[in-house]
Parts: sequence; C-alpha cells; structure tokens
Amino acid sequence: MAFRLLAFLLALGGILSCESRFMVYNTSAGIHPTKLNVHLVAHTHDDVGWLKTVDQYYVGSNNSIQGACVQNVLDSMVPALLADKNRKFIYVEQAFFQRWWRDQSEMIQSIVRKLVQSGQLELINGGMCMHDEAVPHYIDMIDQTTLGHWFIKKEFGVTPRIGWQIDPFGHSAVQAYLLGAEVGFDSFFFGRIDYQDRAKRKNEKSLEVVWRGSKSLGSSAQIFAGAFPENYEPPSGFYFEVNDDSPIVQDDISLFDYNVQERVNDFVSAALKQANITRTNHIMWTMGTDFKYQYAHTWFRQLDKLIHYVNLDGRVNALYSTPSIYTDAKYATKRAWPLKIGDYFPYADGANAYWTGYFTSRPALKRYVRVMSGYYLAARQLEFFKGRSSSGPNTDSLADALAIAQHHDAVSGTEKQHVADDYAKRLAIGYAETEALVASSLACLVESTSPMECGNPTTKFQQCPLMNISYCPPSETILSKGKGLVLVVYNPLGWEREDIVQIPVMMESISVQDSEGGDVESQLIPITNPYLKLRSYHVKAYLGRNAGGAPKYWLVFSVSVPALGFSTYSISHARATGARSTKSSVYKILPGKNSGISIGQGNLNVAFSAEGKMTHYINGRRKEHVELSYSFYSGSNGTEEDPQKSGAYIFRPNGTFPLSPATETRMTVVHGPIIDEFHQQINSWIYQVSRVYKEKEHVEVEFIIGPIPIDDGIGKEVATQISTSMKTNKTFYTDSNGRDFIERIRDYRTDWNLEVNQPAAGNYYPINLGIFMKDNEKEFSILVDRSVGGSSLSDGQIELMLHRRLLLDDSRGVSEALNETVCVENKCTGLTIQGKYYFRFDPLGEGARWRRSYGQEIYSPLLLAFAEQDENYRKNSRTTSFSGIDSSYDLPENIAILTLQELDGGKALLRLAHLYEMGEDEDLSVLTSVKLKKLFPGKKIGKATEMSLSANQERAEMERKRLVWQVEGEDEDTEVSRGGPVNPAKLVVELAPMEIRTFVIEFDQLDSVSDA
Repeated sequence: MAFRLLAFLLALGGILSCESRFMVYNTSAGIHPTKLNVHLVAHTHDDVGWLKTVDQYYVGSNNSIQGACVQNVLDSMVPALLADKNRKFIYVEQAFFQRWWRDQSEMIQSIVRKLVQSGQLELINGGMCMHDEAVPHYIDMIDQTTLGHWFIKKEFGVTPRIGWQIDPFGHSAVQAYLLGAEVGFDSFFFGRIDYQDRAKRKNEKSLEVVWRGSKSLGSSAQIFAGAFPENYEPPSGFYFEVNDDSPIVQDDISLFDYNVQERVNDFVSAALKQANITRTNHIMWTMGTDFKYQYAHTWFRQLDKLIHYVNLDGRVNALYSTPSIYTDAKYATKRAWPLKIGDYFPYADGANAYWTGYFTSRPALKRYVRVMSGYYLAARQLEFFKGRSSSGPNTDSLADALAIAQHHDAVSGTEKQHVADDYAKRLAIGYAETEALVASSLACLVESTSPMECGNPTTKFQQCPLMNISYCPPSETILSKGKGLVLVVYNPLGWEREDIVQIPVMMESISVQDSEGGDVESQLIPITNPYLKLRSYHVKAYLGRNAGGAPKYWLVFSVSVPALGFSTYSISHARATGARSTKSSVYKILPGKNSGISIGQGNLNVAFSAEGKMTHYINGRRKEHVELSYSFYSGSNGTEEDPQKSGAYIFRPNGTFPLSPATETRMTVVHGPIIDEFHQQINSWIYQVSRVYKEKEHVEVEFIIGPIPIDDGIGKEVATQISTSMKTNKTFYTDSNGRDFIERIRDYRTDWNLEVNQPAAGNYYPINLGIFMKDNEKEFSILVDRSVGGSSLSDGQIELMLHRRLLLDDSRGVSEALNETVCVENKCTGLTIQGKYYFRFDPLGEGARWRRSYGQEIYSPLLLAFAEQDENYRKNSRTTSFSGIDSSYDLPENIAILTLQELDGGKALLRLAHLYEMGEDEDLSVLTSVKLKKLFPGKKIGKATEMSLSANQERAEMERKRLVWQVEGEDEDTEVSRGGPVNPAKLVVELAPMEIRTFVIEFDQLDSVSDA
C-alpha cells in the first residue's frame, strides 16, 4: 500500500512540477481484463411531467416548485462531450429530446449526429417517455415506444439497444419480454424492487438475472435484466451538480482542502462494496439523477478527475461507459445467470410502504387515457381507409398526447393536480383534431363507393365524447326537432360483432331501422337522477355551459357490424302504425318489502334478496352464490413508530369499514326485451346498477362514486368486494398490462420468504384487463374498464379499489394530497367517477374465451357517429355498410389487429396479436394463420417486411444481433412455438400463443385484384 501511494504521489508531483497549471486528465481507459471495472454512466432522469408540466420542465419555468430545465441539460451536454472524446452521456426521454432537436441549428444537429454515431451520446430506451409499468395498457406502451424509436431511426439511423426503466414503481413481465426482448433490446435496467427482495438478491448476488417474462414465448423472448443495488443515483458522496454538497476532487496542491487521495479512497471503497454484491468484475455507477447535468461541465470535470486519479491509484479501473458497453462486457464473460420469471410487483420500500395505491389513483384520468387509447386505434384505421392527408386533420396530436400520458407520473396518478390537468388538456386537444379526422373519414366512406374516390364530403358527422354522463347533443336535439337521425356504428375489431348501443333521447315515440329499412327491436330505459346530476354538473364544468334540457330515456338496441367496418341505422319518430321502441317496465321497491328480486334475459338470471343484496348468478348450467358489497379503507396518518401515510403512491390503510345499503331508499328494477337492470343507492355518495343483457352471460356493474366525504377529516379508499363460495386456496390471477395472466398467492412471493406487514396493501396488484380465480370446477372472472388495484384478500372473494380521496401527502416527492375536486363557478366538490366492471362464471378451463374476446370489446368499443337524415344526406349517401377487409373473411377469433396505420409513401404498418397464452384454451391456444391478402381488398401487396415490435428494424436483423444469454441450470433452450417465415407469394402469417408480429406492407397498385 505504501509503495502504491508513493508511486501515485510521484506521478502527481511530476504533473504538478510543470509551470503551466493546465491539467490534461487521462480519461481514455477502456475495460481492464483482470481489475474491477467501474462503468461510470453519465445520465439525467427527466420526468415528462410530475411536479411541473412537461413544457415547464423543458423551458425551466415555474421554478418556485422545482428548479429544473431540460433545455439547459441538453444545451450543456453538447459542448461538454465535445471537450473530451472519451466522455459519454445517455439520454432517454424523447418527448424532451425532440422538443430540443426542433430548436437546434443545422450545425448543432450535425454535431449531435456525429456524437451519436461515435457512441459518445447514446439514446437508450427511446420512447417518448419512461412509461409506467403497472397501469398502462400494452398497446399504449408499444405505441409510445414506437413514436420515439421512429424518430431516432429517421434522424440518426440507429436502433436503441437498452431498456432503461429506472424509476417506475415495480416492473412488469410485459415490459421485460414485449417492450424489452421484442423491440430488440439486449438488456434492461431498473431501479425499484421490493426492499425484501433486494436484500435477498444482494446476499445471493442475483440482482442481475435473465428475465423470462412470458410463459408462452419462453427463452425466445428473454432478456438480461439488472436491478440497481439501491436506486438510480450515484453512490453516496458522488453528486456533482452545482448546488450538490458532495466533496469535489480538489487537486490543486497550491490551494487549501487538497483531497485527491481521500476521494480516490472513497471511490475504491464504494466500488468494492458494490462488487461484493455483483457477479463478474464489472459494476455500473449511475452518475446522475433527476434533472441533473443542467450545467454538465460540473459533472464531467469531476468524473474526468476521478477516472484519472483512480486509475493512477490502480486498485480498480474507472471508465466512461454506457449501458451498452456494460452489457457487452457482461456478455463477454460467458457467465450463466439466475433465471427470473413473473414480475416485480408489488413494490415496497419499507414495511408499511407498499406502492399499490397508485394502481387506482386518479381513476378519472386513468379512464380518460384508456378511452382515448381505444379511440386512437380506431381512428388510425379510418385514417388508413380514407388516406392520410398532409394538410387536413390527422391523428398525430392525439398520438403525442397519449404517448406523454403513459409516463410513470402521468397515468399512474402520482403527479400534482395542475400537471394532471395538463395531461387531460393535451388529450382533449388531440381528441378534437382526431374527432375531425374520424368525421371526415366516415363521411368519405359513406359518400363514395370506394375510398379512392373520396372528394370533399358534405356529411357532417358528430360524436359524443361525454356519452358516459348522458350528454349527446345530436341524439337529443335532432330528434327533438322532428328530424331523422342517422347513426353510423364503426367496429374496430377484426371480426363481425353483435353488440348493444345506447344513446340518450328526449322522447318515447321512437323507431329504429337498419340500412335495409328493417325494424330493429329497441328499448327505452328511464335516465335516473344520479345520471342527470352527473350530466348537469360536469357539462358545466367541462364545457363551460349549461347542458340544456335533460334527456328522459336511454334508447337501447342491438347492432350487427362487420369487421373493421360500419353499419348504418336510422332513428326517427315512430309512425302511428309502425314499430316503436318498447318502454321498460319499471318497479320501485323498498328494502324488505318483497320476497326477492330477479333480473335476467333467459341466458342469465341474477337474484337479489328482499334487502337488495345480490345472492345468485343463474345460467343454464348452474346456480352460483355471489354477493356484492362496498367498504372503505381509512387512510393512515402515520404513527409514532412509522410516520408513513397513505397517499398518491402508497396504500397504507388504518382499518376497513363496510358500507351498507340504505334501508329506506327505494330500489329500482327495470325489465325490458334487451336489458334488465337493478338500481341501488348504496349510500349518499355511491350509486350502483347491476345489468344483464339479452343473450349474454355476464353481469355488468355500473357505479357512480363520489364525492367521497371528508368532513370527518378522514381520507378514504373505496373498494368493492365480489364474494363467492369458491374454495380458491389463496390463489388468484391478474393480468400484466392487459396481456399475460400471472398467478398470485396471498401472503406469498416466489422469489423470497415474505414477511407480511401489510396484509391488504401487500397483496394488491395492478389490473388492466381483469382478475380471476378458480377452484376444481369453475372459474370466476372480472374485467375492468380502466386500471385499478385489486386482490383476493379472502378465499372466494375478489376486491377492486375503485376510488381514492386522501388528505395527506405520502412523502414520495409530490408534496400534495390526493384530493381531487371538480369546480363550477368557484364552487369545488370532490371528484365523482362513473365506471363499470363485468363478471362471469365459467366451467374450469373455459373462462379465457370470455376474458379475451370481451376484453377486446371493452378496450375497443363501437365508435358512434351521428348525422341529420336530411335531403343532403339522402342525396350523397351511397354506402350504408362497409368492411375494410374482404367481406368473406373474418380474423380468427384468437387474433387481433393492434395497429393498422398509413405510413409515408402509401405503406401500411400492421400489427397482429395472438390473444391467448399457451395452454389457456383447448381450442384457441394454438398456432393460427392470417391471410394478409384478405386484409387489404382492392390492393395488391407487393412486399410484406416483418419488423421488430417498434418497427424500427427488420425482424431478421434484430434476431441476428440478439445476444443469447446463458441461464443457470439449463444446458440448452427448450423448444418454443413461434410463427414461421411469411411466404411472399402466399402471404400467410402464422402466430403462436402470445406472439405479436409487426409488418410494413408495401402495395404495388391500387386497382382491384383477385385473391389467390
């Protein structure tokens, strides 16, 4: 040690003996084969909205909240990298980078391109944001990643190699295999895993693993994944922003506080500590954190010195690096790694700090994002059929708004209120332009016999985005004026669809006809006061005007719509002698004043007790016990032993309290030919409708919750329980981002022996599609209309958390209570939400068919467009029914079209997804074929090129470059089912269970061609 120190000081003295004080630091170190290599990764983590809005973060405004300016980060990054060719920097969030890029001169853009090509600047992850992993839908995750990847490919000609999800609050299986391996990433790094899991992995040196997230795709979609030892920040004492308090490397011997050896010793000590929990002689230091490098030179000056002096010291090797260099170094060791399956949910960073509250936080925003997601999918299809316009409205604004909304402090509900408002505003602006695009596309398709003949359509279609609060001006006003109403119903799914439509109307004398003039059976259901109150208050809140005369009824009727197409229906005043809508039979009943209640349409009946409690689900096969109830968790204010509170992130309950239905409030029973309903006022702020449809075997439960009262000073987290008599042995299943289902066992983790501290919060999981449980005979499934938190806290019971209103901050940085309000004329009330969930019993092994097919219908509802049936419409309407695919063809029922989008040059982007997992369904979990020629009638496919999931490289090239990681205990890969290559003549695509295949389609000509 003495000799090493002497040599170090002699070398230092030689440098300092020169007259000039200019110091050239040796930063050229590469990987050393025998020493411990400390990979210094310079990075900044820039939230795309959190405490400030995305634009405030970019320009650096509103600094009274947080001093952060991403513009400064990127501005200062360029000269800092140019000052030393060995310096390296990574950047992630494309929403910021693209804003900055548009502001740069051609000269700066040219310099940055060279920095990217040389590897000094690496664009990793590559999405518009670092999306959350618990609450987004997988289609949204794909779309936002694709937007970023396309830009990087277009401007720089590169494809990101690394997944960098360092801040989301737990990590999903879908992220690992779908948004990791399937987009071509070689590795995936993240920061937040459960504190108990992290402790065990440190001890076992298993923070870095091969993650196999999909049971169906197995090793073909595995990825090298690493959790950081603590978080995504530097080791303690190595923060170098201008205002950070870590000691700098003071190496001027003529000045006081010279500390080179001290800093080198600190560095080596921290490196060895991390090496003791890491396999191989490579460790990564994440040198940066939130909004750092606003003056990049302050960081790079210190990193230069550290590399120089640490390497002179010689005990370890320090180098400028990137996650790509680190990944290649790990791969080169040819080591086998522990295997990880499943996911990293739920996440806790303390005994009473489970980050499971945000699965439900801001439920209205979560629903808005989900609705816009389904709408965007349908709009892109219509944009493709019409042809993308360079000057007219398009879907770009909505695409950008949706992409930003997937950020891990956006749809998660963990942002400040003004930032949540900003996300909603962007979605509203994007919707407005897309709504115009949808209207013009439908008008074009209606008025022409071929989309190619579309000129300047005159039909003015209107849509009703506030239909959920009974507000639809065209269905209310046009009919009220004695005029006819045309309804075009568009189906974005790839198979013909039978469904129910309901619209608000003012009158009861109404008839409905299909496009052939045939009468369509319809039903009128009175609109109840809770919905009228929602309408009156929220129309004023959202639109700034009075809602006008309230509609009296829901008009309900069945529709049949072709795949990727529309059907047309006419709604008018009933003729004196013609068919007319059936008025529902409505009964008002006081609790306890009858012997029992039943609703149903033949296929399914639901029984209620005299007090209004649901008791049985009865179909043609069996009679099942089922009960619905509500309760709320009192949000914890913390204790002396542990001050942790319940808040936007954290679910920490302080007791649970049942909510019993009011005994003196009348219940309402509605019977009709299409729908039966049972209405209950659970209490003064919860209203529930149980609904059964003709020829359907599921129950739809609609709820209105709010404003949650806080007069008692108690924050509340509202949950519903659906109880059965099933024996489920602590086991239930929840989806991963709407895709794979993962087995959950109450009070158990597959990776470590769980110490149970929070029996409710510690067993909550994110639900995007659904949750189910099973016993030896049957399955019970629930599907949801947005992300919620849920669990099975008792055998045979499923619990969903539907709404949260809390009064204290949970100390995770947002510094604001989750207390949402809606204001009208300076009067604010707590947020009221309206939503639905759906449940059904099936024989064991048969429930997946309903979960998958009806789940698609929930995500992609029918799109409704209204027009006045005047002389202009009758004159110009030529097409009353349309399908974008061959009329003789439906997609197989286990296949969905995720994306149909026009690209530059008339090309098309097509994504096809197999909806089922391996072994999930006896008939549908099989290799399935799709005929591409049938999807594009009237077009001749010249070429179909298979791409990576984000469509930024050819699939074959991605597979050629893929790193094949070795797994401990496995000598060879097990065989995995995948669809084969596409024959360019036959153009038939095979999809194996859970496989998604992405194609860029090029067309030779646009005239009609016969199918081979």
